[in-house]
Amino acid sequence: MIGGSLFRWTMAYFAAALAWLLVALALMLGGVGYPAADIASPDTLVLVHAVTIGWLSLAMCGALFQFVPVLVAKPLFAEPWALPALGLLTSGLVCLLAGFLALGGRLPLALWLLPVGAVLLVTGFTLVVVDLGLTAWLRPTGPASFVLVGLASLCATAAFGSIFAFALAGWGGSAGEAVLASGVPLHAIAGLGGWLTLTAMGVSYRLLSMFMLSPDVNERQSRITLATGALAIAVTVAGGALAIGLASGMSAVLLLAGVLGLVSAALYGRDVAGIFRNRKRRQLELNMRIATLSFASLAGVAVLGVALIAVGELAAQVGAFTFLAVFGWLSGLVLAKLYKIVAFLTWLETYGPVMGRTPTPRVQDLVAEGRATKWFVIYYVAVWAGTLTLLAGEPGAFRLAVAAMTLGVAGIIREIVRIRRLADVAHPLRLPGGAIAPHLLFARN
Repeated sequence: MIGGSLFRWTMAYFAAALAWLLVALALMLGGVGYPAADIASPDTLVLVHAVTIGWLSLAMCGALFQFVPVLVAKPLFAEPWALPALGLLTSGLVCLLAGFLALGGRLPLALWLLPVGAVLLVTGFTLVVVDLGLTAWLRPTGPASFVLVGLASLCATAAFGSIFAFALAGWGGSAGEAVLASGVPLHAIAGLGGWLTLTAMGVSYRLLSMFMLSPDVNERQSRITLATGALAIAVTVAGGALAIGLASGMSAVLLLAGVLGLVSAALYGRDVAGIFRNRKRRQLELNMRIATLSFASLAGVAVLGVALIAVGELAAQVGAFTFLAVFGWLSGLVLAKLYKIVAFLTWLETYGPVMGRTPTPRVQDLVAEGRATKWFVIYYVAVWAGTLTLLAGEPGAFRLAVAAMTLGVAGIIREIVRIRRLADVAHPLRLPGGAIAPHLLFARN
């Protein structure tokens, strides 16, 4: 990890993210949100934001705080900001969700919670964007460029979300109402397509190359992939804002953005295939084998999107399309990488200081891949089955699929905790002379 030390709060971000994932799964099991409720209902808004902010965004932030300094070989601009950012994001999300519950009549009417939550979230994300952005700006090439575009997309996402929150509370005026009426697809594309997907692409380039001992992707190739994806987001945000102002043209904007996004996904698939093809580590570890299922899900998202557009059913089946994108592609990739990242960072924290002075285990000695494999398989099979049940309009069967997803996620979390506890390291090597057991939620050094 040349150029970067262990970030103290990575595990706290990951723990908070996994907790929110369990909350989201519990909501789906309890019939809160889509498909038990309308896709635009307050209950669905609770579910969507628990997943996108609580689970995916917090996990992404934790990974970026650790790996952006590695990408640019420079320390974080302001590492002390990270813990207050986590507190602001958590409290802001709680307020936002409470506001949605009040909007849906599940809590006493307190719509002021929506703008309060938005302000807290924007403040937290501002700390994240400034800290990571100024760090990545020191060397904005390769994967760091993806991070910068992702952070810019996060700013657009937060801007749209804030306007929505104030409008839903009745504080947005006519302009806010106009944006709320037409801007939801722009908010979703900037968040899922820009912030989460482009950032995940950039980080995955580095992680895949590092963990498979593969040469980095040709920079010209990755720049083309990034440029296409960034253009898709720019068309969405700028073109969509113009369409809202003119009260026409939104369909054309979304179609163009969709085509560009599809091209970017195809180029990313080409880049990833090259990394796998040129790897020096021929035997794939579990996290890499599971990552291939995420890439297959991304391809499935593209195929499903094209098929739904071709038959004129995208609007009717947008829930199934989004479910596969969020849980098959993004969540699956994040879970696979968390499994490896936690093992890698735990090894560095525990055994790095005594390396060369005493026998130490390998990173692979911290994991039990045979036992963990079944949990990932259960998760992916359940996600794909859940997508099919949504396409078929079977909410009862969908909840069974979610139950299986929950089982898989619980098993994966258990494996991650065992890694952090060094539970699978043989006793003679668990804590050799001078090594200190890691804390569950933060790095000691």
